[in-house]
Amino acid sequence: MNTTGMNATTGRSLGDLSHIQQSIRDILTTRIGTRTMRRTYGSIVPELIDQPTNPATQLRLMSATVMAVIRWEPRVMITKVQFFIDMTGKAVFDMEGIRRDGPRSDRSFSFKVPV
Repeated sequence: MNTTGMNATTGRSLGDLSHIQQSIRDILTTRIGTRTMRRTYGSIVPELIDQPTNPATQLRLMSATVMAVIRWEPRVMITKVQFFIDMTGKAVFDMEGIRRDGPRSDRSFSFKVPV
């Protein structure tokens, strides 16, 4: 495990994939226009998350997710994203993708990102 970052909650070091997951969660939960000196950072997911949960909104959420990750997380390429509401009522993105960095043998990933 390579250490690439810091856990935003505990301050402890994070491994590659955990840091990528934390980064994607930060991107998806940051409303565009709220970061000083980086006004375009984030996604429109926070604006869409409270919309009615219908197929059109789900498609917009998945599209917004992929567009934001493409722009702000160059270490990965998303190949699949699904949106669902978990048992506690929390919105979750289930993602699969390929890492663009790191060793060639361990490039694919799959994780859930709660928002």
